[in-house]
Amino acid sequence: MDISAFTAAFDTQIDNLLFWLTDHAAFLFDFIRVVLEGLYQGVLWLLMLPPFYVTAALAGLLAWRLLGVKAAVGTALALGFCAAMGLWPETMSTLALVIAASVIALAISLPLGVAAGLMPRLDRVLAPVLDLIQTMPPYIYLLPAIALLGFGPATALVATVIVAVPPAIRLTALGIRQTPVEFIELGQALGTSRMQAFFKIRLPFAVPSIMAGVNQSLMMAFGMVVIAGIVGSGGLGETIYGAIRTLDIARSIDAAIAIVILTMVLDRLTQSMADGPKAKE
Repeated sequence: MDISAFTAAFDTQIDNLLFWLTDHAAFLFDFIRVVLEGLYQGVLWLLMLPPFYVTAALAGLLAWRLLGVKAAVGTALALGFCAAMGLWPETMSTLALVIAASVIALAISLPLGVAAGLMPRLDRVLAPVLDLIQTMPPYIYLLPAIALLGFGPATALVATVIVAVPPAIRLTALGIRQTPVEFIELGQALGTSRMQAFFKIRLPFAVPSIMAGVNQSLMMAFGMVVIAGIVGSGGLGETIYGAIRTLDIARSIDAAIAIVILTMVLDRLTQSMADGPKAKE
């Protein structure tokens, strides 16, 4: 069997499929682009509405509520440092991309994770698909998105959603499956319905695992959003990409520091939500 001929035929079919989609479903992808960009612009508008010191103070108050006084001061000062470097709009643009992509990813992954946790057959079907998504190079998701949606935030959001979905599905399903059998049997003995057993027994036990999945989805989203700067998504990723093209090392370091700050802040906040009261200890 001539493998090269098979590969060439396969590649031709993929190209033909993309051409067919751009010719016959352009209206659909235009609608998707408008919706995604509208979501991104709405989140960005909310983040940019107050002055930077108000946003930093609000983030500090949230950190104080979840982590304590030291974390609150550190969070507010760290975000203020992003503004001091002149990267506040780019930082908020990156945060808006992460929030928008994470909301979409969690809306997809949480129901699928719950279903996979309750249905072993679905879990076995999803496992190889999630393995494939997680092992493929992240750049590969940008190429078809560019072909169908063009350059801009919509392409970045699609690629980021794809990357952010698998960890939330896996950890949600794991949390649902790990409900102690004795509690399920006790609920059955008390005559609880399947819906009552889910909300009162399975879900409370699964919450820490689900929140860990939310945390991991956010971290994956951050990584992809930075990579997606190459497609003109805006934010710190595009700042780094522009600095690389012009060899502006100082600017790239500033943007990298802002990314680290934003990642650490969100990581600590979401981890504290998963840990609950233990987070302050």
